[in-house]
Amino acid sequence: MWSRANLFGTLAFIAVAAVAPALPPWLVSLATIAFANALVVLGLVILWRAGLVPFGQALFYATGAYAVALLSRYAGWRDVFLLIAVGAAAAGIVAFLVGFLLARYRDIFFAMLSLAMSMILYGVLVKTETLGSTDGFHVESGTFLGYEPRGRALNLALFWLVLGLSAVSAFVITLYFRTVAGALAMPARDNEIRLEFLGISVTRLIHLKLVISGILAGLGGALAALAVAHVDPNMAYWTTSGGFVFVTILAGVGSVAAAFVGSLVFELVRSIAIDLLPGFWQLILGSALLLTILFLPEGLGSLFYRLRRTPEKGS
Repeated sequence: MWSRANLFGTLAFIAVAAVAPALPPWLVSLATIAFANALVVLGLVILWRAGLVPFGQALFYATGAYAVALLSRYAGWRDVFLLIAVGAAAAGIVAFLVGFLLARYRDIFFAMLSLAMSMILYGVLVKTETLGSTDGFHVESGTFLGYEPRGRALNLALFWLVLGLSAVSAFVITLYFRTVAGALAMPARDNEIRLEFLGISVTRLIHLKLVISGILAGLGGALAALAVAHVDPNMAYWTTSGGFVFVTILAGVGSVAAAFVGSLVFELVRSIAIDLLPGFWQLILGSALLLTILFLPEGLGSLFYRLRRTPEKGS
């Protein structure tokens, strides 16, 4: 079960964690957000393998973020482990409830319904003063089992937390893809009727994938809220969902690791483009996506398979 890819991924996470104190603060903060968002992309990978493209993943992302913010503000909860657990659970519950509707639809209907759900939440957040309305509100810095870091120490603690949760999530989802439910994603996409004849409920299968992807998105949103220390309705807006779809196309769905690499590349390219060419950063991102589609139609993840095959051809 412990493959070479698992070993390489573990060593990569350990190496990144080890060099973090030597990195500039802006890069640590950027990587924190990138890996938090990568958890949302990882959830999208689960759905895309089953032929589903949601444009409303921001619904769960915002649910996790606002759960953390509301509990921190009104209940006085500060422990980050408790907050992110509640944020992920809240998003999972929402995914479970809306899944009864979404799991019945496919193709463009699934995409548009998921988008509609997200925009409903956006409208509620914008119109509700208790939830901060259009401005959102501040999220208090958290504690780590009673320890309350500040400044640089807080940034590093959050980065290590996000990195650790990313490693655990990547390992768990890798195991999930090896289960029957995970392996049935492509058969469900290619021939749903045949699976139904075999006695497998594709609707329940899709529902399960929605809940898992919702939990991952809520976990990412909770971590992002703690890292940015602010939440606002834009976290539920359709452009946020579009950004996650953008990264998924960039990363590809063939590799779990690609979700994290793609998210980090996306954040780096966007930050550098905004800094150097603030008026043309969208053009740069669009060009990067176009080049990826033209030369790497299966995403950055296909590079891992190409590198893996190269020694075999030479041997």
